[in-house]
Amino acid sequence: MAGLRLFFGRWIVTIVPYVWLLVFFLAPFLIVLKISFSATAIAMPPYVPVFDQLAGFWEKAKELSFDNYLWLTQDALYIKAYLSSLKIAVISTLITLLLGYPMALAMARAPDRLRPILLMAVILPFWTSFLIRVYAWIGILKPEGLLNQALMATGLITEPLQIINTDWAVYIGIVYSYLPFMVLPLYATLEKMDYRLIEAATDLGATPLKAFWQITIPLSLPGILAGSLLVFIPAVGEFVIPDLLGGSDTLMIGRTLWVEFFYNRDWPVASAVAIILLLLLVVPIVIFQKMQERSA
Repeated sequence: MAGLRLFFGRWIVTIVPYVWLLVFFLAPFLIVLKISFSATAIAMPPYVPVFDQLAGFWEKAKELSFDNYLWLTQDALYIKAYLSSLKIAVISTLITLLLGYPMALAMARAPDRLRPILLMAVILPFWTSFLIRVYAWIGILKPEGLLNQALMATGLITEPLQIINTDWAVYIGIVYSYLPFMVLPLYATLEKMDYRLIEAATDLGATPLKAFWQITIPLSLPGILAGSLLVFIPAVGEFVIPDLLGGSDTLMIGRTLWVEFFYNRDWPVASAVAIILLLLLVVPIVIFQKMQERSA
């Protein structure tokens, strides 16, 4: 009886994550995928339904339309939006890594009594609404905002800088919003590192910089990879930050996707945009994980 209970307990623990992924990831993905193969219609919902019935599967399959995907390759707007999103996400991830690594390293090397306080300081912004925090940056970055007033008061500038409604404002918003996602994985990795290896390297004649590059960086690669993915993936599809802080020239795929859904009401094209974005993010991650498994 105890063995049967243990078996069912393990089965439930194993099946629950798969059910969660099935309901909240695979099912919505299949719905969006189905809409992406349909045609736009003046109706509610605004597309011609496909695969609404299981009967006549192959007959229905012949009605699938790939025009939405072909349209994405022919319209330069979508290609520019994808490339611009990737550029902004890559630059933001690099800036976040450059800022987050020293913070995580300082937290990991801090005395034990200070670590909970420093950890709480990193998590504290999450206690405030994401939207409110982005709106706060509007008041900081606008021409008459706090940043320009502080720079003019110190004499560093003589007239306000135009930061809001530019790509620089988008970078600032993304880096600020996602910095904790970089710091926390790095801190978790660096905290477990054996710093006696650094002492041994310095005893053998390595300079502190050389020991850092040859010991600390390689041992913290899992944290670097995890933090970079946690920042890069949501940054590619970000909508709120470019919409509030960016200008009319700021082109990101999340913003384009929102326009297609709610302004143009072109659900099939918007679904195709979302599917391509998902493939751009998921496929390289899966390939990388397979390569890591083979090299392990």
